[in-house]
This record gives sequence, C-alpha cells and structure tokens, in this order.
Amino acid sequence: MNPIYERGRTMTVRPAHPGDAEAVRAIRNDAIEHSTALWTSAPQSSAEGAAWLAAHLARGSAFVAEVAGEVAGFAVYGPWRELDGYRHTVEDSVYVREGRHGLGIGSALLGALVTAAREAGHHVMIAGIEAENIASVRLHQRFGFEHAGTVREVGVKFGRRLDLTLMRLPLDRDGNARGGRTD
Repeated sequence: MNPIYERGRTMTVRPAHPGDAEAVRAIRNDAIEHSTALWTSAPQSSAEGAAWLAAHLARGSAFVAEVAGEVAGFAVYGPWRELDGYRHTVEDSVYVREGRHGLGIGSALLGALVTAAREAGHHVMIAGIEAENIASVRLHQRFGFEHAGTVREVGVKFGRRLDLTLMRLPLDRDGNARGGRTD
C-alpha cells in the first residue's frame, strides 16, 4: 500500500501478517484495560491474540499502520452476525496505539478497511461504537457512515452502563444499500 505522511513521518498502511499479532494484541489489551472501546475486562493471552488475528488474516480483513517501523494502529472487519442471512454485512474495528490519536492513523486505516470490504463484495459495513466515543463517531461520519440508532444501557464496564451507537455504510459503489444481489 502507498505510504501517507503523519506530520513529517512516513506512515504505511498494509495488510497485517502473523508477525503483527503481538503488536495488535498490545493495542487491544490497552483498550481493554483503559477504555470503553472493548466491552470486556479480560485481556487477551498471546495464544488468543494470535488466533483472533489469524481469523481476520484468513479473510484478508486485517490491516496495520506502521510509523517508524512500529505498528501504530490496526483495523479489521468481520462478520456482523454469524447467521448466513447476514453474510453480506460486516462490522469494522479500528484501534490506534495510545499517544498516536489525532494524527490521521485511524482515517488511513478505516479508508483501507472500507476499500477492502467493497472489493470483497460486501454490501454494508456496521460500526458499533460506545456512544460517548465522539472521536470514533466523527471518524465514521467522515467516511459516510450514518447513524442507525443508539441502544441504551446494553453494556457495562468500569461500573458504568454503556450505550451502543450503531452506524452503517452502504458499500455499493452508487451508495444504494437497498435491493441488489442476494446470493
């Protein structure tokens, strides 16, 4: 993939590979321990992190952003729901290493993810975002995601009940998410 520039430093977004598993796991575990982005309190072990990433690698749905040789963020998409009726809908996840926010890394990763999902023939991409995560909501809005609803008090973390904002992006080239092939 082509490099982009993060305030004077080259940033490259590329498909992830198995060697990225520990860097991705470290970013995920930081989010688990310090944020409401992932609604679990159980950090991933090395084996769990490798297996989680391997599932995305098998789909070709995992990307990392590198800055100065360091994985500064990652993005994946996967099935939104497991039932076959949802097979054309995917859900995205974008995470940026602590201290690297606001530098364009999330935008570069989400752009790569949307492009890959379109090229793979998916129909709609869903984002499930903790409702108070305004930066993530705005990031998704910049890419054309629309608010699909907010489900109140469906999660709990750090002793707080959390709301889930759902956003959706039609992936068809013409922006039409209605009709079309269903096979």
